[in-house]
Amino acid sequence: MEIEGQEIIAAPREAVWHTLNDTTLLIDCIPGCEKLERISPSCIEAVLAVKLGVIRLRFRGRLVLSDMKPPCSYTISGEGEGAMSGLATGKTDVELIDKGGHTELRYVMRGHAEGKLASLGSKLLVGVARKITNRFFANVAEIAGGLA
Repeated sequence: MEIEGQEIIAAPREAVWHTLNDTTLLIDCIPGCEKLERISPSCIEAVLAVKLGVIRLRFRGRLVLSDMKPPCSYTISGEGEGAMSGLATGKTDVELIDKGGHTELRYVMRGHAEGKLASLGSKLLVGVARKITNRFFANVAEIAGGLA
């Protein structure tokens, strides 16, 4: 599964970067996020609950930040596992471009599912991922805009 896109956020690049990297702000941006705890400068533990139709799945996992070029770009790699749902892995490349007081956020997400999660089908998973992504960016825009 691959999803790519771009968002224009009405906030300076530094405010967007701060929002994306401050776990106390970021937890409010991620739909279904129950826990987000920085373990080290490049590692974050997370717990996420996702609703797929009538099915509610809960994942525990880690996010690893790499190729850090503040406040311009980085890569987020993650793996989450649910006791009943299987394994989800992913990698997202994020680039922030200064647009004179606004920020263009470009992203490419690649993900893979195994176990019961994969049996739901890629079409359903892509749809859910897009819905979560859209809500996430709306939340980032709101919070980063408030910091500006």
